[in-house]
Amino acid sequence: MARRRPFRRASDTSLAALIATWFGVGLLPGAPGTFGSLAALPFAWAIATYLGLLGLAIAIAIVFVAGVWAAGRYARARGVADPGSIVVDEVAGQWLALVLVPPDPIAYAIGFALFRAFDVIKPWPISALDRRVKGGFGVMLDDLFAGAIAAILLWNAWIWIGP
Repeated sequence: MARRRPFRRASDTSLAALIATWFGVGLLPGAPGTFGSLAALPFAWAIATYLGLLGLAIAIAIVFVAGVWAAGRYARARGVADPGSIVVDEVAGQWLALVLVPPDPIAYAIGFALFRAFDVIKPWPISALDRRVKGGFGVMLDDLFAGAIAAILLWNAWIWIGP
């Protein structure tokens, strides 16, 4: 039984790395968060188109739960609280930013810009969450808040300005 545990731990870490880096996107040099958000867009479009906005909401919940586990495990394995290569948080946050609008190129472009702005600038309460909540949950939570604020602003713009 003891022989299987190290193998299981190694495979768990590999799966965690795959999820945490969103299949390696977070390992791209330069701006991994931006690349993670960009990589999230076609998935959001496909999910919203084929499964509807409720399908996208369910996907956000699934990615959030998987991301909490993967980000925590990957960060512990790397010995860093929030490695820049973790981008599953950007995926969940970017999807949340888009969950209230239909798949539309203009809405998605604005949603991308809003989410990236809130994720980078981290106004209160996002900055407080980023400082106070640790582990995989903390890695994911601040981006979810950035996505929620972006979603509210995007939805209001969509309602007032229209398609």
